[in-house]
Amino acid sequence: MIRQQQTLVLSPYAALYDIVVPKDNVLRQINERVDFTFIYEELEEKYCLDNGRNAIDPIRMFKYLLLKAIFELSDVDIVERSKYDLSFKFFLGMAPEDSVIDPSSLTKFRKLRLKDMDLLDMLIGKTVELAIQLNIIQSHSIIVDATHTKARYNQKSPREILQDRSRKLRKAIYSIDESLKEKLPVKNVVDTLEEEIEYCEKLAKAVETQLEIAQLPKITEPLNLLKETTSDNVEQLRISEDQDARVGHKSADTSFFGYKTHLAMTEERIITAAIITTGEKNDGKQLQTLIEKSKMAGMDVKTVIGDRAYSEKDNIAYSKHNNIELIAKLNPQITQGGRKKEDEFEFNKDAGMYVCKAGHMAIRKAKQGRKKEGGKNQREVYYFDVEKCKSCPFKEGCYNGGASKTYAVTMLSDEHSEQAEFQEKEYFKTKAKERYKIEAKNSELKHRHGYDVASSSGLLGMQLQGAMAIFAVNLKRILKLTE
Repeated sequence: MIRQQQTLVLSPYAALYDIVVPKDNVLRQINERVDFTFIYEELEEKYCLDNGRNAIDPIRMFKYLLLKAIFELSDVDIVERSKYDLSFKFFLGMAPEDSVIDPSSLTKFRKLRLKDMDLLDMLIGKTVELAIQLNIIQSHSIIVDATHTKARYNQKSPREILQDRSRKLRKAIYSIDESLKEKLPVKNVVDTLEEEIEYCEKLAKAVETQLEIAQLPKITEPLNLLKETTSDNVEQLRISEDQDARVGHKSADTSFFGYKTHLAMTEERIITAAIITTGEKNDGKQLQTLIEKSKMAGMDVKTVIGDRAYSEKDNIAYSKHNNIELIAKLNPQITQGGRKKEDEFEFNKDAGMYVCKAGHMAIRKAKQGRKKEGGKNQREVYYFDVEKCKSCPFKEGCYNGGASKTYAVTMLSDEHSEQAEFQEKEYFKTKAKERYKIEAKNSELKHRHGYDVASSSGLLGMQLQGAMAIFAVNLKRILKLTE
């Protein structure tokens, strides 16, 4: 067993923890509440048990990553802080005098030990299980929504990345003492990557060797980030073109380049399921999977609360078949039953437009036909950019040439009469007011746990980041509710 590779550490200084780490410290509380031995079971096949030297305790490595998610620090800075922060050492199961790991070990742990693991579902399941054991989850409702995360480099060129990181370092220096500007090398003005790399290396060296403030945390964090980027310039800067990230739309006029995290959360604000996709994916298509994942985590789902993106015809039928109340207002553009090629054109509720399977959004829409019998004979016609259609890899059978490419939707206002009647009831309106809670949770993930920007490149890296961030916010919420 992996756990047998551990040795019990006895230290004459262990009593320090009782003095300097208070009972209400969040890390002490997590240690007391959470049994992390499940890490041994999940990672046992990732370690060789009868050959080589003893590995660093996998629980300790996992906790390092959890600290990164809670405090939003780089590998270098999280290890540096664990040298002197006794609350970190206590949380990591170390003696006060123990030496810390090399930061590169965290990279190896992520790539070698956590690869091919369904870490996201596993960690969410563990927190939901803990919440149920503590009798925290009382409701039978889940609230669903999606939040976007920008790709790490957000379509920037390698030179723009370096410029941004060197700018942040200079800004941190000037905020302490603007006169130090004279000690720094002159900014590069040549438009080549090689010159920019050379300038960044000179800047980092000047800060380390000439400035007394180089050891301040406010300086070391942007300095380490700049050095990390330039030290492995060929490989590191190449991933600035994130192959997995996609363009998604927040509204008809605004877009982002990155990923979406589709969440399900109880009314007690415990996340019960998550699906991480590329940025262009439709929100409503993830609903049924979110419900099934929540059930697998231990939830008894009787009500689902969401916005109009989730009121698709298939979701209404699924909810009815499974005796689930769907608190999601109807949207004529989503819920009509008279449109063709439903698998090729999906409605983007944020932009109010349809998106074709190539990811191109309609540029305008118009109503056609006479308004008779409650609008049944009207059609909503969506127009696409012909120039994009001409070079589209899916144009065969879709665009046959001509002045315009359109997609028409028949307006059927009474297609979902039962749902329309349900949404007028006071119960529906009362439950719909709970939806604000998940918007607050999205904000917490972004602003307190760095979830607004991806910490690495690729969908796998985004899933790891999501797993640790959601695990952290769920633990913090459980501690809050048990106080």
